[in-house]
Amino acid sequence: MRTILLGNAGAGKSTMARRLIGNKDVPRLPLDEIAWALCAGFSAPAPGGITRMPLTESLRLLHEFIDSNEYWVIEGCYGDLVEAALPHCTELIFLNPGVETCVAHCLSRPWEPNKFPSAEEQNAMLQTLVAWVREYETRNDEYGLKRHQFIYDHFGGIKREYKTVASYREANKPLQPMPRRGKAELSRQD
Repeated sequence: MRTILLGNAGAGKSTMARRLIGNKDVPRLPLDEIAWALCAGFSAPAPGGITRMPLTESLRLLHEFIDSNEYWVIEGCYGDLVEAALPHCTELIFLNPGVETCVAHCLSRPWEPNKFPSAEEQNAMLQTLVAWVREYETRNDEYGLKRHQFIYDHFGGIKREYKTVASYREANKPLQPMPRRGKAELSRQD
């Protein structure tokens, strides 16, 4: 498993990553961890929030992760980092459930202590995040639908696009064993 999950904030990438990994010992890299200076323990953020780490440093950390792990799941909305990881992945999954679904997920998201020191600080950023998520279909940057769709369309390996939460929940259900049939059942069907 060397899987990349791509999509808007709130699309369900982290949830799907945890489902795919299950109880297997597969490392997961949320790209937020290598994209933002505060998350990676770099210098203090600029006034008013965290700052994007220099791309060269993010790429160095990405390649260090890929080179250090035989199997992995990488998830994020960063087109530049996803494109750098594509040559190493075995499957690309594009989660594209629509902006309103992503907004609803953001509004119901529990406190993420790995990203915010307190629930209050996370809630203070919520309206900014929701506004950003709502721009997904009109943005022309690496975080927007146009770039994500381009990445997906031009990837030559195994890929799946999910447009509803129900479709990717169904696709990631654990496999169920086939029911055993007795001799009587077998003979009636033959």
